[in-house]
Amino acid sequence: MSISSNLSPSQPFQAFREQLGRLRRLAQPYFLPLEDSGAWQFVLLIFALLTVVVGFTLLLLTGLVSGLGSLAPEFQERFLPGVPEKVLGIWSGPAGPLITLLMLGGIVCFALARTKLRSGRWIPWVILGSILLLILVINGINVGISFVARNVENALVSYDQERFWKVVAIYAFCLIMALPIRALQSYLVPRLGLLWRKWLSGRMLNRYMNNRAYYMLNPNNEDAEEIDNPDQRISQDTASFTNTSLSVTVEVLASLLTFFSFIIVLWTISSKLAIWLLIYSVLGTSLVIFSSRKLVALNNQQLRLEADFRYGLVHIRDNAESIAFYRGEKQESKEAQRRLNGAIENYNRLIVWEALITVIQRSYDYFSRFLPWLVIAPIYFAKQVDFGVFGQAFIAFSQVLGSVSYIVNNIERLASFSASISRLEAFQGKVDDISSSSKIIRNEDNSASESILLKNIDLVPPQSDRCLVRDLSLVVAPSQKVLVVGPSGCGKTSLLRLVSGLWPAEKGEVHRPSLSELLFIPQKPYMILGTLREQLCYPQDSSRFSNQHLRSVLEEVRLPEINKRYPDFDIKQDWQRLLSLGEQQRLAFARLLLNSPRFVVLDEATSALDVSTERHLYKLLDQREMAFVSVGHRPTLREFHDTVLELDGHGGWKLFPSSSYNFNI
Repeated sequence: MSISSNLSPSQPFQAFREQLGRLRRLAQPYFLPLEDSGAWQFVLLIFALLTVVVGFTLLLLTGLVSGLGSLAPEFQERFLPGVPEKVLGIWSGPAGPLITLLMLGGIVCFALARTKLRSGRWIPWVILGSILLLILVINGINVGISFVARNVENALVSYDQERFWKVVAIYAFCLIMALPIRALQSYLVPRLGLLWRKWLSGRMLNRYMNNRAYYMLNPNNEDAEEIDNPDQRISQDTASFTNTSLSVTVEVLASLLTFFSFIIVLWTISSKLAIWLLIYSVLGTSLVIFSSRKLVALNNQQLRLEADFRYGLVHIRDNAESIAFYRGEKQESKEAQRRLNGAIENYNRLIVWEALITVIQRSYDYFSRFLPWLVIAPIYFAKQVDFGVFGQAFIAFSQVLGSVSYIVNNIERLASFSASISRLEAFQGKVDDISSSSKIIRNEDNSASESILLKNIDLVPPQSDRCLVRDLSLVVAPSQKVLVVGPSGCGKTSLLRLVSGLWPAEKGEVHRPSLSELLFIPQKPYMILGTLREQLCYPQDSSRFSNQHLRSVLEEVRLPEINKRYPDFDIKQDWQRLLSLGEQQRLAFARLLLNSPRFVVLDEATSALDVSTERHLYKLLDQREMAFVSVGHRPTLREFHDTVLELDGHGGWKLFPSSSYNFNI
């Protein structure tokens, strides 16, 4: 399976190996720690699991045969004719000791790896082993059914009614045995996928939220080549990856077991037919792989374009009121249509290639139906085999052909799976890189200071070479109030991001209080998806505050009407749409009072309020002796601060006492 449409003919094996590496980095950690385990250990444990399951299956079959032989010999003779002899032949031949030795070796491997299988990692191995056991049992039943079908046809041809009904009874017994086993397998595979998805999504979500990776990834940048739509990768791609990984793994293992089981049956019928089948399948698989190299790139592109289109619709929903005020329906419709057209055009190319692959698959399937006739007919007419061989040969042939043609029959699915592997592993690698970034960690984990201290700072936005402020030195001591002013675009908000720890400094030293003692209030406050209680207490535990305390704080920030409208603090609403910007800013101050930090960073946090309310809120901060750094343009803000930092927009800066600073109006 190729990975990219740009690969040269000499590269597919290298690309396949790289994709296997990505798959291992995604899949192995759930089953075995990646940090201290090599790929060979993971593969060894999978092989060990196979040997244990095969050995256990054979022991289970031996016990069943022995038990039935002792308790119900007539039942065994009727429904399991010849099975005890075959089981005895396995144990008495060279296969018996070999299976026993491999099974013991597999148990030893798991015993040696027991320290690495802690923290619940043994659970997926047990479930996977159970799935393999069910596959083996079903495969054995299918082999038995092929002989049953042969005997049915021979009984019909010979008009042997008694033999016919006996064989039909055996067939019914096989079906009764197979149905609950199939049902249990159908449950265990998605169940393991669900457990895996829960673990993988939780792991990626933790890393996404760690060290502000969600902030650094900038998911709204459509020009980003590496990571787009992180939400889709954590939710949709992880679900697709875990479900498809298990399905493909189970199907591949089932195909291998089917191949080894039925190739023996087919070889006993006609070695020539078995050889022609292998040649035919290799040629067909090679043709499909070569023809489907474009599918992976197109599937990857389709996932991105569909997610972009969905994000555009969510953006319209979240900003419905603003769009309605501007009467921007035409522009928004045009943008949404552009995103839709991109997805449609790419999907059009995708279905062309899928149609081509489908033609090849159908041709491969149709021509394969002639092979058994062409090979078996001559030996049948020569009276070397009975008529029932035709039915058994077709069953064995179709089973072996299906197993060796797995890639041919699932190429579109595998191409989509490969695309999801690439997207998911790229996302995981990116968030891991951010988490291990020394530059970010240095700014987050420096020792807590009693003041905000900037020493000879150069402020440069991430992924930019534009220096907004050069060689800035500033101290914000406890209870000190600093107002940051300057022309639009000079870097005022960017400076607040640096003070709050969102951006690193390009040069210089940053010392700040513990992040629990520092709170940032933006111009448009963040409204969470939750209850009014959670909204007020965010990001703290909402159970810390009583209803009376919450009502008192709302009164303090002049929001008594919310107390009247929502006496129940556990009510959930779309607060961002329900509250005006002025109400949201006052609610943000209520949140600030409940959190009670020693330092506050305010980015035009009172821009939507009248002067009287603004003065009242700043006095509340002053009464609690909070130090704060504000960005604002109103001259009325000067009276609430003792220092003014003026940025000129060209990298320069000046400090003034607020009493002597004049706003240029």
